[in-house]
Parts: sequence; C-alpha cells; structure tokens
Amino acid sequence: MGRDLVGEYFAFLRVERGLSSNTLTNYGHDLNKLQEFAREAGKPLHLLSKHDLSECFKALTQSGLSPRSVARIISGARGFYKFLLRDGFIKDDPLANISAPQIDKHLPNFLTENEVGRLLGAPDTNVSEGVRDRAMLELLYATGLRVSELTGLFATDFNFERGLLTCRGKGSKQRFIPIGRSALIWLGEYKRVRHLLVGKASVKTFFVRVGGQPLTRHNFAEILKRYTVKLGFENVSPHTLRHSFATHLMQHGADSRSVQALLGHTDLATTQIYTHLSKEHLRQTYDEFHPRAAFAKESSGQGSDI
Repeated sequence: MGRDLVGEYFAFLRVERGLSSNTLTNYGHDLNKLQEFAREAGKPLHLLSKHDLSECFKALTQSGLSPRSVARIISGARGFYKFLLRDGFIKDDPLANISAPQIDKHLPNFLTENEVGRLLGAPDTNVSEGVRDRAMLELLYATGLRVSELTGLFATDFNFERGLLTCRGKGSKQRFIPIGRSALIWLGEYKRVRHLLVGKASVKTFFVRVGGQPLTRHNFAEILKRYTVKLGFENVSPHTLRHSFATHLMQHGADSRSVQALLGHTDLATTQIYTHLSKEHLRQTYDEFHPRAAFAKESSGQGSDI
C-alpha cells in the first residue's frame, strides 16, 4: 500500500500547526471534494495536474458552490500541495498559477452601542443562569473573543487582580487581553453563583450548563438567539459581538494594529475591514450632525470656487 499523504498532512496540521479539531474537520470536508474528483479521474490526489485541478474547481463552481466555498477549497488544497512540495513528494506546485474566484467583500454585521447595552441588560440576573449569561455577554463585548475561545476558558485563565485574560486562539496561539471593569464585575458575580450550576459535578471549564456540563458553542448560540429574538434584533450571530467590539474600538480611535493584537488576527488585512466600518460611521455622523452637511450633499457635483 502507498503512503497516506492526506493522513500525514493532517498529522502535520494537528501536531506542528496546532490546529483545532473543528478546523481540521472543516479542512477534511474540503479536501474530500478533491479526493472525490481524483477518484473519478483515476489518479492519486498528489498527482493531479494544474489542468486537472482547474477542471475540478470549474466543476465545483458549475455545481452551484459559492465563490467563497470554492475559494476556501482552493486555499485548503494550496496548503496540502505546499506540504507535499516541502517534503519532496512532488517537484512542482500544481496550484502555483491558479487564482481563487473573486469574492464580494461584505462588511460584517455589528450592533450599535445602544443595542449592545440593551443586549447586556437582557438576562434576568436574579437567577444564576442569567448571571452566567450576563457575564458571558459582557466578556465577549469587552474582549472580542471568539465563542470557541469563550467556551474553552478555565478559571485559571483569569487574573482578576490585574484585569487580564489569557486566551488560546487559533493554532493554540496565546494572547493576553485586558478585561474592562463592567465585565470584571459580572465575572465576579458569576464566580459567586457558579457552584449552583455545577452542583456535584466535576467540570474544568469556567462556563457551564445547569448540572455541571461544559457549555458548548451551540449552547451559547441558543442562549444568544433567545435574547436577540426577545429584543427584536435580526441577523445577530455569536460572532456579532466580536465584530461590535472591534468596530466600536475603531470608531473611538483605536489603531488597527492594536485591534489586530486583541482579536488575534495573523494578517492585518483581516482587521482593516473594521477601518471601512469606522469610515462609514464617520460619514454618517458627519451627515447627521454637521450643520453644513445637507448643503454639501446638495452642492456635490456642481463644481467649486475654491
């Protein structure tokens, strides 16, 4: 039997790159589409040519797959072939001159500061579950954590005296994030009632469900949906608070490098989308409050004497 190159690649991603099981699962789904094509073509995956791969991506597009999905598959395949090239399994990269399809960049959805305030005030903090929910919402908005990072936190990740959080992000990369006063207060309240949710169970994660089971991303999504439906908010996902955190920082003058570090983005370009949101906010603020804004809009395109 030949070597399992795909298996070796995933071992590399898991051990050397430190990717999470969720990320590996997503990579696996994407690479499976290439493997299906290779089987139909009667070739091993690592011997597909540039022409083969071009035909594969063309077929995926014609099957109705979105440009974003095809681009993601190409990105995953690029990593696989670079691994093969680096370890000497192939001599040339068949994806070297293949471009991903153009993707329309949609600005991320975020809540206004007023809407965030209403969401934070939605849980019933007279009960332990409500205190937990308030603490989670406060922490997400205060730090910009991903929900997977939130649900993976342990009590030892918090330094309450210094107001700091140690977070393990994508690729197990560690970053330190300051926690605001409001979030610290509610985290303290949650610590005080956490034992009521845990009961007699033994659980290591900081945020838990009733009965002491770890809180999952799916659990949090259901909790968030319950509050947003109650408030009449639309298109709010668990990632919306992360977008709101970054957008509000930029709107209040934070520099993109600092926001990049707080979010744990590897590429500054990923963070800079919030710059566009900030500029749009400035435009709206100007149009709403500047006494000559209406005149400027009416006069636009008519030339200038200056």
